[in-house]
This record gives sequence, C-alpha cells and structure tokens, in this order.
Amino acid sequence: MTTSYRYRTWHALTGESLATDLPLSEVEFGLSLNATGDFSGRLEPRFAHLLPAQLDPGNTLLTAERDGTPLWGGIIWRAEPEGAAYPVEAAGWGSYLHRRHDVHGNLGGRGPYTHADPCQVIRDVWTYARSQPDGDLGVTVDGTTSKAQAGTPAEPYSTEWWEAPVLGEVVDDMTRVDGGPQWTEATEWTATGRPGGRIRLGWPRLGTRRTDISFASGVNVAATVPVAYDADEYAQVVIALGAGEGRSRRRAVDAIRNGRLRLEHVLEVPDEKANDRLAARARAERTARQILGEVTEIQVLDHPAAPIGSWQIGDDVRVTLHDQWSDYDGWCRITAWTLRPPQGSDPERVTLTLARADRFTYGS
Repeated sequence: MTTSYRYRTWHALTGESLATDLPLSEVEFGLSLNATGDFSGRLEPRFAHLLPAQLDPGNTLLTAERDGTPLWGGIIWRAEPEGAAYPVEAAGWGSYLHRRHDVHGNLGGRGPYTHADPCQVIRDVWTYARSQPDGDLGVTVDGTTSKAQAGTPAEPYSTEWWEAPVLGEVVDDMTRVDGGPQWTEATEWTATGRPGGRIRLGWPRLGTRRTDISFASGVNVAATVPVAYDADEYAQVVIALGAGEGRSRRRAVDAIRNGRLRLEHVLEVPDEKANDRLAARARAERTARQILGEVTEIQVLDHPAAPIGSWQIGDDVRVTLHDQWSDYDGWCRITAWTLRPPQGSDPERVTLTLARADRFTYGS
C-alpha cells in the first residue's frame, strides 16, 4: 500500500482554502517538546505562479497530511526564490506568540499572578492573543491543570506594558516554573473543515510510558547516532546556589556516592528564595547529570512494532540497539521528531530525538 502525502495552504484569518495540493519536494517537518514545530520544503520554479496568493508569508497556514490525517500544521514565515529553487519555511502554531506582544500589561488585566497555575497562565496568553483584532488563529489550549505555582505575594508574576514582553516568552517562563507543565502542538480539522491548532498541555508530564510500541535494531531502526558516553556533564554532587549574597545566600547540596570519582556541578538559580524548591532543583539536576550511556537520535521506519503516528511527544519508549560499538537496551523519552516523506527510491523515515527517560523528574 502506497502512503500519500498532501500539503495544503489556508488563509490564516478566514480559513479559506488557497492551495489544495501544493507540489512540494525535499519536505521535512516535525514537532518538539516545549517548543514550536518546524517545516521546510521546496517549490519548483515552474510553480512560481502560485505566489504570492497561495503562499503569503505571515498570513498563510500550511498543513501536512499523511493518508488524510493531519500530522503537522503551522504558519508560513518565508517563501522566496533562492537561485533555481523556491524554499518554503514554516513553523508551528506556537511560533505566532513570538510575533505578538503584551501591549496592555498583565495580559489585558488577567495578571499579575500570585500562586497561579502555569497552565492557566498559558491559556490566558492565548486568550489575550486571540482577543486582539485580527489575532485569532483558532488555536485551542488543553484544559489541563497543575499544582505548580507561578508568582508569590512578595514577587507576583507580571508583564508590564512598557516592556512590551513577547507572549511566547511568557509561555516559556511557565514551563520553567519548578514542576511546571510541558506542551507541544497538534493539528486537527475543525467543524468548518479548516485546520485548527491545539496546544497539548501535560502535567505532571506530557506523554506516557508506552509498552505497546518499541524500536529495535533489525526491526524498525534504520540508523542511529552512536551511544554517547560523555563525562563532561556528569556529576554525583550538585551545589545549587539560590537568592542572596555572601553568607546569606541560599544553598542546597544534593550528593550520592556510587563508587565513581567524585565530580561536582554548580547550579546557579539566583531568583530562588525557597529552600525546599532549591533542594528539589538540586536533586533533579543531580539525577539528570548521573547518566552515562545515552541514545540521542535514531531513524525509524514505518513498522507494525511502532507505526508512524503511533507515538506522541513526551512518550517513553523501549529502545534496543545492537551495532559494532555498543549494546543498548533502555527506556528513552521522545523529545522531538522529524519526518521525511518518501523521496525517489528512499522510503519515508522519521528521526526521533531521544533522552534517557530517567533524566526527567515530574511534579506530583
């Protein structure tokens, strides 16, 4: 059975269909954890008549479908000739917030925030963005809630109009809150038939441990990056330095003995005033730095062991690799994926960006 790909464009505000089957080649697209997805492709010069009406940068949505299922959606930001080619570049729904600013302050009066759920702040960001004239992309945000907190009575989280903060940076701040939520993007068809963006929020984590799919050499893994054994970032002792100066500076040390040479790392957290949160940051950092032997990237093929589209950003998957350099068997977390549709005789491939699952700690 032949897999079919289709690329379509839409007017960003009205949802009007512009190009129903865009003839793109050299296509790659993907999604990431706590970041916007990306898309690149090329249009042959003989199709230049499509421009600019159907590829108007900053005003056109692009979708990528696989056998009729939308795998990717976002906004075209660049489409211009480059020599004999015509590259097209787009970014996911979240990229829009990096072109928008808080011009009223505190997201139009929704803040300042004290002990606020970061998930709600993220929803407020999108609500504020869509409430401004010509600012509604039709993006929805999951109703996920968390026990993390943004802002304190002493230092509320606020965005001041005179600084015109970037809305995307407010979302980034919420993912950096201790034990905060994680997010990625999805694209779905709306009731009107136009593409709609969805911000998937996860807490205490995005994704889940998957026992129904797996990746293994000789089965569905086509290529790998060698297993990395790098001690440059290794440490069993983390010294976290928080707020304050001199003898009054907050400090937390998290250490274990494991029969290896003692290696230390200093974690600077200059804004952290709470001892318990500082200790939690030190523990999480120490856990992450105690990893040796990590698979960072694999290329996989469509296979019943893990069909393309069966995994999500944030999922833990079992990876078993055997090559001339190493034998590896462990749980890895998918932090990004990039799909390359079939090109000539080459089959479709997905590059998975991975991290050891035990690098991560989650809120409770």
